[in-house]
Amino acid sequence: SRAPGADHCGAAGYRMSGTKGYRSGTVALVGRPNAGKSTLLNRLVGVKVAITSNKPQTTRHRILGVLTRSRGQFVFVDTPGVHRPHYRMNRRMMHTTRSVLRDVDLIALLIDVTEKFGAGLQYAIDLVGRTEVPTFLLLNKIDCIAKPKLLPAIASYSEKGSWAEVIPISARKGDNCECFLDAAYNYLPKAGPLFPDDSLTDRSERFLAAELVREQVLRRTRDELPYTTAVTVDEWQEPEKDEGTVRIFATIMVDGESQKPIIIGRGGKMLKAVGTVARAQIEAMLGRKVFLDLHVKARPGWREDPPVLDQLEIKD
Repeated sequence: SRAPGADHCGAAGYRMSGTKGYRSGTVALVGRPNAGKSTLLNRLVGVKVAITSNKPQTTRHRILGVLTRSRGQFVFVDTPGVHRPHYRMNRRMMHTTRSVLRDVDLIALLIDVTEKFGAGLQYAIDLVGRTEVPTFLLLNKIDCIAKPKLLPAIASYSEKGSWAEVIPISARKGDNCECFLDAAYNYLPKAGPLFPDDSLTDRSERFLAAELVREQVLRRTRDELPYTTAVTVDEWQEPEKDEGTVRIFATIMVDGESQKPIIIGRGGKMLKAVGTVARAQIEAMLGRKVFLDLHVKARPGWREDPPVLDQLEIKD
C-alpha cells in the first residue's frame, strides 16, 4: 500500500512551522554488506556518524542518526549487514539487526543495484518480509549502472516483495534522497520529537573515536585482516582547560601475532598513517586538539570471546 502523497519528491513540505502535524519515528536501514547503509545514514544526517569502507561487515553495531526538520524528526538506525554468521561476533551482529526490525516504524531495505541477485539478497528480502513493518525498497548506487539497465532492475525487484515504496537512489551523490525522506515522512507516527533538536547520534565521542581509528585500518588493509581487527579506547584524558589537548590511548586488536607487523608496517609507517588521519578526524569531531597514542595487541580468538565482545559493545 502507498501512503497518500508518498510519491511526491519535493522538499517544500519541510517549510512548515510549529508542531501541528509533527511526526517522528524510527527508520531501520537494512541490507547486505556494502549496500551503502552507512553512506546513506551520513548523507541524511549531514555529518559523519558511521564509518564507511569498501570492506564487508564494516558496521558492527546499531548506530542511530537523528535528522530533525521543522515538520518532523527521523531517527535512522544503521544496522550490521545481513550475512551468514560464522563467529560469535557475527551472530551477535545479526541478532542486533533482527531485534532492530521489531522495534521501528519503518524499514528501508537497501540493495546495491549493481550486485547480481543471489541467495544472499533473497535472504535479506525474506528477512524484512517476515516483519509487519512497512518496508521501502531503496535501489542504491544508481550512479554506477547504465540507465537502460535501471528500469528493468526496478521492475524485477518490485516483484520480489511487498514494498510500500520502491525508490532508486544514490547515497553517495544524494540522488532521490530527499524523495526518500518525503515519502518516509508519511509513515512516521504523529508524535513529538524523540531526541532534542540538536541531537545527531546516541553514540559517545569515545565510541566514535574508536570507530574512526578502525575505519583507517579497514581502508589500509586487505584479505582477512579487516575482519579480525577491533579498536578499544583504553584511556581518555580530558584537559583541564577547554582549549587544552584531549589525550586518547587506544589499542588496535588483531587475532594473531603474525598480524601485528602488518598493522604496524615497516618502521611503524602503517600505524603512523592510521594515527595521523584518525587523529585529524577526531579533532574535527571534537573541535579540539588531540593526542592519539595507538598500540597493537594480539588477542587470538577474540571474535568468540564474550567479555571482549561486551567491551566492544557488540551485544547479544
